[in-house]
Amino acid sequence: MTEEPGGLALDPSLGVRLELAAYRSDFRLRRTAVPPGRAGWKFERRQHFEERSSPSWEAFTRGEWQEALRLTGERRHHWRNRAKEDLGRATPFHRVRVVEEPLTPYMQWELHALRVQGESGMPVRVVGGDRLSPLESAGPLPEVVVLGGQVLYEILYTDEGLLHGGVRYTDPGLIARWERFIKQLFEEGEEVVSYVDRYVSHLPAPMTIQVADHQ
Repeated sequence: MTEEPGGLALDPSLGVRLELAAYRSDFRLRRTAVPPGRAGWKFERRQHFEERSSPSWEAFTRGEWQEALRLTGERRHHWRNRAKEDLGRATPFHRVRVVEEPLTPYMQWELHALRVQGESGMPVRVVGGDRLSPLESAGPLPEVVVLGGQVLYEILYTDEGLLHGGVRYTDPGLIARWERFIKQLFEEGEEVVSYVDRYVSHLPAPMTIQVADHQ
């Protein structure tokens, strides 16, 4: 890594805290406003999330692995349309997924979902967690999205992995450093399709995870 740890530090007092609904609304507006020729970059670090809006994730948590994979495949049309739209607007959205081994059950599920995205034309690459060691002496890096070089979001989650909002930053220097960092990881990473084919697709169904009642 060429980026200095301090250069990636995010100070919430220098950003705008957005609750969940406001974050989602703000993100959608700014995502559609990205000018042609500018890219989006997502850095995903955590090894477990809860995706309670996903039927495939729900099937996975019930231990219905084949059904989870089938439902993941049903999203292929959605991702093909998204990739086509991004291509038409010249605003590709790149995703870097940090993966630690041994895989958590969630990561095994998510990598299959990301494989569908990759097959559908979405640019997704995988990097190992060991590449981040020089930058994480104070703890894991945050989840971050940069849109068009204009705005950066730190995406916030509960301890359990539920999305609960974000912090928006607009400092040009901070945005440029994070965009450069994620782009470098993307260039070094492995395409998600080949990674899953080599390391994940042959694995047995993961152990069912237990999630709290969310009714």
